[in-house]
Amino acid sequence: MRQLRLQGAWNARSGLFPLLLLPALGLLLVAVQPARVEAQTQPAPRQLRREAPPQKPQVTMNAWTIGLAGGLLEGAPIRLAAEIARVVDDGEKLHVLPIVTRGPTENVNSLLYLRGVDVAIVNSDSLDEYKSQVPDIQQRLAYVLNLFPSELHIFVRPEIRSLGDLVGKRVNFNTMGTAAAYSGPLIFSRLGLDVQKTFIPHQIALEQMRQGEVAAVVFITSKPVDAFVRGRWEPGFKFLPVPYDSRFEDYYLPAALDATEYPNLIKQGERVTTIAVPTALVAFNFPAKSNRFERVARFVDYLFSRIERLQQPGFDQKWRSINLGSTVPGLGRFLAAQAWLDREPRATRPSQ
Repeated sequence: MRQLRLQGAWNARSGLFPLLLLPALGLLLVAVQPARVEAQTQPAPRQLRREAPPQKPQVTMNAWTIGLAGGLLEGAPIRLAAEIARVVDDGEKLHVLPIVTRGPTENVNSLLYLRGVDVAIVNSDSLDEYKSQVPDIQQRLAYVLNLFPSELHIFVRPEIRSLGDLVGKRVNFNTMGTAAAYSGPLIFSRLGLDVQKTFIPHQIALEQMRQGEVAAVVFITSKPVDAFVRGRWEPGFKFLPVPYDSRFEDYYLPAALDATEYPNLIKQGERVTTIAVPTALVAFNFPAKSNRFERVARFVDYLFSRIERLQQPGFDQKWRSINLGSTVPGLGRFLAAQAWLDREPRATRPSQ
């Protein structure tokens, strides 16, 4: 007996003891196996699909937003900028922000240096000054559309009968940065007129004209100008004619003012000759395929494709005479604008 117990212990120590448990383990495995198989055949619990996190509002709002530098509140450029924004608006796909600025001349600065400005309305002759400051300006800017001419208005008191009468007199050219403040002195220099230049708001200067403190005011903006349409002026206040000749052929165009625009100042059937500064919609020449280039490209596509909406009643009449194919002296056309015109050659005819 003692020998058998020792033998059993020896078998346990030698590793033979587990053999005695094999039958029991086999029964246990048989009992457990169906449960494992059943567990493996059950469908895996459904994993929750990971949704992309919603974009932050600031990302969505800025993705397709264009900053458009317009001009002063009383000028035509900001009005046209607002009309452009209304027509091309497409929710999150395109949003244009018209920006009130110091005017089309100052807009060149904004386009070159101000953050958030992608396109701007500028006067063509302002580019001449920047050529010395920014030698590569013709590569940095490109025009989208030749918009309209900004007519020169030289409005004078009754005692002023000719341009020569202005020599030595006080003439106001509006505030610095405006089209009149830049182009006006240039034009007067070409005319050989040495005057006392002032740069105060036209509203103030017009009141000083009534009192005889100012001889003339110079407006350079798209006609008609509200101050002359709605204002009541004593007999003798008038516009002076400006001849168009070789002195103005580089940047300017011939123009005229007539009674249909200023019935209280010009007699029926009469015209006052003058000159005009071309005003253009210009973009910063962003690298092709860059994010900001793509934004402006979409803006161009929407604007050109919807130009007929701007030519309908309710919008400024200048849109009806716009020719998408017109060029701007001194600048190349924005690549996306040229590509659109190449696809739609018939669109270059102005509306009648």
